[in-house]
Amino acid sequence: QVPLVESGGGSVQPGGSLKLSCSASEDTLYYNCMGWFRQAPGKEREAVASIDSIEPTYADYAKDRFTISKSKDNAENIVYLEMNSLKPEDSAMYYCAARHGVAPDPLAEDNYNNWGQGTQVTVSS
Repeated sequence: QVPLVESGGGSVQPGGSLKLSCSASEDTLYYNCMGWFRQAPGKEREAVASIDSIEPTYADYAKDRFTISKSKDNAENIVYLEMNSLKPEDSAMYYCAARHGVAPDPLAEDNYNNWGQGTQVTVSS
């Protein structure tokens, strides 16, 4: 069983928006920290944003255009990534990640031990 399932990816024109969703199965214990990472072809996977019970954390490039949020019901393991003003360089496979407990570095992928299979985002005209 895949720990996390992403949805919401697709193709969009430059300047457009997408909202990604990620959820865990209902019997999963609460994830304290959930995040989004992305990997473009030929590049290493990089952090996008993460969120825990305190506050969100963003990669520098994502601060002005992306918003991470969790379900209003904190008992649900659902996280969203709203992406605005998308650029071609945002094209990548976007992965959801999660962990139980506080992450020492919420943008470090080594801190996460639960991953989804990814959802593709393509930005082109």
